[in-house]
Amino acid sequence: MQKWANADDQALIRLRVDFPGHRIWRSVRYDGRLGDWVATLRDPAAGLDPTVIRADPAALREALAAERKLAVQSTRAR
Repeated sequence: MQKWANADDQALIRLRVDFPGHRIWRSVRYDGRLGDWVATLRDPAAGLDPTVIRADPAALREALAAERKLAVQSTRAR
């Protein structure tokens, strides 16, 4: 079993598992270090905004949960 390098790796994996309708990754800053947390919509049933960017994994998780809720409401309104 592979051990992950740090908590950020584990958070990234959990986000990808919990939100499969998005492609989730870390941006790379101008200095080569990891930057913001980014999610790009792959499945229109999973959200409305094509790209969601947040500074940390907790904020991205919250935003993606809100996206999921909006997508469900949008589908029901049709």
